[in-house]
Amino acid sequence: MRILILCTGNSCRSQMAHGFLQSFDKKLDVSSAGTEASGKLSSRAVKVMQEIGIDISHHKSDPVDKYLDQEWDYVITVCGGANENCPAFLGKVKQRLHIGFDDPSHAVGSNDFVWSEFYRVRNEIKEAFFKLYTEKIKPQL
Repeated sequence: MRILILCTGNSCRSQMAHGFLQSFDKKLDVSSAGTEASGKLSSRAVKVMQEIGIDISHHKSDPVDKYLDQEWDYVITVCGGANENCPAFLGKVKQRLHIGFDDPSHAVGSNDFVWSEFYRVRNEIKEAFFKLYTEKIKPQL
């Protein structure tokens, strides 16, 4: 099963979702991309994922254009910007979903508060994507 996760910058939320889906089932073909890809991963996103045993440090921040001509079982947007600006995949997507999360990289405040936002969003992504995996994806495998 082929799954593409989209976000605006492809540096944080989409990368965490990508890591979680692959950790749930190694047979899934998961990619992530950004409508305005930053070209780099958030070091905080990498760290909060490493703390729970998921290494996303090798992921790339790719532009969505790289994937437009491919077929996908799911295209999942994880932020409002990507959902609103998601390009047409010309009928090559079986299911398109939006599961939105706050962007922890926009958190402002003390260092402790910013880290707490990364942990909160990471945990929300894990919960939402595990539910998606168990209820929709796994039954199709």
